[in-house]
Amino acid sequence: MSITLHWFLPTSGDGRTVVEHFHANRAPSAGARREPDIDYLAQIARTAEQVGFTGVLTPTGTWCEDAWLTTAALIAQTSRLKFLVAFRPGVLSPTLAAQMAATYQRISRGRLLLNVVTGGDAVEQQRFGDWLDKDERYSRTDEFLQIVREVWSGKPFSFDGRHYKVEGATVLAPPDPVPPIYFGGSSDAALPVAARRADVYLTWGEPPADVAAKIARVRALTDRPIRFGIRLHTISRDSSAEAWAAAERLLDALDPAAVAQAQSQLRASESVGQQRMVALHGGDLSRGVRGLEIYPNLWAGVGLVRGGAGTALVGSHEEVADLIEEYHAIGISEFILSGYPHLEEAYWFGEGVRPILAQRGLLSGERELSLAGAPSFS
Repeated sequence: MSITLHWFLPTSGDGRTVVEHFHANRAPSAGARREPDIDYLAQIARTAEQVGFTGVLTPTGTWCEDAWLTTAALIAQTSRLKFLVAFRPGVLSPTLAAQMAATYQRISRGRLLLNVVTGGDAVEQQRFGDWLDKDERYSRTDEFLQIVREVWSGKPFSFDGRHYKVEGATVLAPPDPVPPIYFGGSSDAALPVAARRADVYLTWGEPPADVAAKIARVRALTDRPIRFGIRLHTISRDSSAEAWAAAERLLDALDPAAVAQAQSQLRASESVGQQRMVALHGGDLSRGVRGLEIYPNLWAGVGLVRGGAGTALVGSHEEVADLIEEYHAIGISEFILSGYPHLEEAYWFGEGVRPILAQRGLLSGERELSLAGAPSFS
C-alpha cells in the first residue's frame, strides 16, 4: 500500500516556536505569533495542495477555531485538497453529524475526511457539558459511529442503545463517497471501538517498535480491512546538521516555567496516549536537543509544552524519508505531519522529502511533482 501524506491547519495560531496547545489550557497558546485568520489558513491550505499533500487535519477543542466552519470556508480556496475534520461525538447528535458530513461531501465534491475525537481530558469535555467518564465516552462513540454509518446507507434507521435512541434517522441523500473515519485512542476501551468502526486507526509518533505493537493489537481485534496512520511533526533540511540546529532553536525558545506548567497539566490527562507521550521525554528540558532524540531522527522536544502529538521527524530530507519508510514497513500508510511555522515547513517537506518518497515508489498513483530543492527560510 502506498503512502498518503497529509498536513495540518494550525487553527489555534502559528509561530516560529512551538505553539503549545492542550485541552486543559485556558490561556492563549504560548508562542503563537500568527493569528489563525482565514487568509493565513488559506495560504497554508493552498501551499499544502501545491506541494502535494492529499489533505489537512484540523483539530477540535475550545483552544482552537471550529473545524467544520473553518474548513468549509476553505473549500473554495482550494481545488483538490481534502479536509480531515476533527469533531467530538459527545457534543452533537449522530444524525446531525451524518447530515453535516453528507452536506459537506456534496458542497466539497467529495473532499471530506472525518477524525473522530472521543476526548481524553475531563476538563475539556466538561466545558462541552460532557460528564461521562473515559470508558463511557468510548462506549458512546461506538454507538455514535454505528448510527452514523447506518444513516449514511440511505435507509431510515432506528436504534435504541445505552447512550442513544433514534427513530427513522435519515439524511436527504447518502454522501458520495462515504467519508472515511479516522480514529485514535490507546486505551483498552478505545482499541475495540477502533477495530469495529474505523477506516484508519491513528497513533501519535512513538518509536517504530511501539507503534508496531499497537498496530498488532488492533489487527488482533478485527478481521476487516483497516489502515493505519501516524501523527508527527517534521523538521527536514538539506543537511542533518541544519535540521538539528532548527530543533535546537525551538528547544532554546522554551521557557522552563512554561514546560513545568505544561507537564503538570499533561500528566493529569486521562488519555493513555498522552501519558505515553509524556513518558518519552519525562518533562526533562535539561536533556538538550540530542538528549531528547528517543529513536534515530525521532525527537520528543515538541511534547515538552504541546499536548497531543509531541514528536518530530528531524534530519536531512533523506533521513526523514528513511524513517517514514521504516514506519511504512510496519504498516503505516497515512502520515499527518506539521511543523513550526506550518507554512514554511510545508515547503521544506513538500519540496525536500516528498520527491524522495516518490522516487522510491512509495507515492505511486499520486501526482508527482518536479520541484527543485527546499527554500532558504530563516
